[in-house]
Amino acid sequence: MAPRRVLILGATSAIAQAVARLYAQDGARIGLVARNPTALEVVAGDLRIRGAASVWTETADLLELSRHAGLVERAEQALGGLDVALVAHGVLPVQSAALADARIAELCWQTNFVSATSLLEAVALRMEALGHGTLGVLSSVAGDRGRAENYVYGASKAALSAYASGLGQRLAKKGVRLVTVKPGPVATPMTAGRGTLGGLLADVDDVGRRIHRGLERGWRVVYAPAYWRLVMAALKLLPTVLFEKMRT
Repeated sequence: MAPRRVLILGATSAIAQAVARLYAQDGARIGLVARNPTALEVVAGDLRIRGAASVWTETADLLELSRHAGLVERAEQALGGLDVALVAHGVLPVQSAALADARIAELCWQTNFVSATSLLEAVALRMEALGHGTLGVLSSVAGDRGRAENYVYGASKAALSAYASGLGQRLAKKGVRLVTVKPGPVATPMTAGRGTLGGLLADVDDVGRRIHRGLERGWRVVYAPAYWRLVMAALKLLPTVLFEKMRT
């Protein structure tokens, strides 16, 4: 088999790196896009050592929507095609800070929804033209039901999941699979210092393995770890009057 051609957008996030390491071990050709050039080169160097057939990088602020189409086109050319793409960038604001400063909430929504969906569309157009491919996006269990402690963040992920559902239905008719990934809390720099998460933090490499498996098998929705599917199913079924009495 020819090496997989994999594009990761938001490649310096801990979860993205965990997924990229697995593709590198498979000998894939990998494209990486992220904002921090120093961190990006560190990630690229690590993937080369781990066995990636080649690593292409580009530094970009993914909030610049006008750059998305060009980014995807250059990545496809550099990789010689496009088999898998993962939209993995995002922010996790502190709820109280987002309520106190509307700019923080706006940045959350612009990053997690507006920018993410723009990238999804840019990749989707290329994969539709190719007639194949797997497109993944990192959403969150926080989008399944809004909770008092993080509903600014949860709203951005709920909107993203709904968008991905509709886009996935469109792409299925063109031979392209869309995989919506819904991690629970994961031990990453993004969650560092969030004491309320307690023992819920999953290992990032375990989460990476589940995402990699979901992308390779074309699962439509991937909860990571898997038990979050049952947890969130129960939480969504909980009557509102009981839900509102729960501790946040």
